[in-house]
Amino acid sequence: MSAIGTLHTAHIGINVTDLDRSLRFYGEVLGFGVIGSGDADGRRYAFLGQDGRLAVTLWQQAEGGYEPTRAGLHHLAFEAASIEQVRAAEAVLKARGVTFAYDGVVAHGEGTPSGGIFFHDPDGTRLEISAPEGAEGAPAPNAAAPTCGFF
Repeated sequence: MSAIGTLHTAHIGINVTDLDRSLRFYGEVLGFGVIGSGDADGRRYAFLGQDGRLAVTLWQQAEGGYEPTRAGLHHLAFEAASIEQVRAAEAVLKARGVTFAYDGVVAHGEGTPSGGIFFHDPDGTRLEISAPEGAEGAPAPNAAAPTCGFF
C-alpha cells in the first residue's frame, strides 16, 4: 500500500466539443443519467452516473477531437456484468452508427476469458465495454500486447 492509502477511481472527466451531442451519446446510447449540470462563465458541464453514483463528468471546453498521440487519457473502460450485456451494448452502438476499432467481441489477450468491444465516442475518445469472462475463443487482435493497448 502507498503512503497515502488505497485509492479508487471516483469518476472520469472528459473534455468534449459539443455537450449536447455528448449527452445524447453517453445518456441515450450508454445509459448514463444526468446527476447535475451547470454553466460556469459560458463553459457548460454535466455530471453523469447510474444509480445515483457519479461515473463521468463532461466538460464542454475542447476545441478539437480526441488526439491519441497526446499525453492524457488513453481510453475509458466500462465493465459489464456479462458477455451477453456486452453483445447487447454492441447491437445498440451499431444501430447508432458508432465507429468500432474491432469487429465484434474480442478477447483481452490470447486465450483469456475476458474481452469486450472497443469503440469511439462522438469526439473520438476511445471507449471499451468488457466482461470478466465469456470471451473464450474470441480473437485477440494483438498477440504481443493487451487488446486495449493500441486501438
